[in-house]
Amino acid sequence: MPFVLLVVALLGGGLISLLLLNSALNQGSFQLTQLKKETLVLTDEEQALQRDVDGYSAPDALQRRAHELGLVPGGSPVFIGPDGKVAGTASQAQAPPPPSPAPVAPTPSAANGTPQPSQTPGR
Repeated sequence: MPFVLLVVALLGGGLISLLLLNSALNQGSFQLTQLKKETLVLTDEEQALQRDVDGYSAPDALQRRAHELGLVPGGSPVFIGPDGKVAGTASQAQAPPPPSPAPVAPTPSAANGTPQPSQTPGR
């Protein structure tokens, strides 16, 4: 009789431990699924931010932003050698001249010689 009780107790303990182990594995599986979803969202966000960084660091975007801040292109560079000698001559950067306005093309009616409403005499 004690042997039968020992076998039943061992089987019951084994079943309970298997149930607990299975529950822990399922909980880990749910956490893994949730973490994979979060990783996917964060990866998409990282790619969007990287596209923004690439857009802001493009040469034309940097030039436009520098112009908006009032910066001008520098002149020739000056270098200081390891012995302390200066190579090159420093000069102050000059602002480029403002772009000239584009010529206005004549309208078709002005090219034909017919007066436009604003050009009619007496008004």
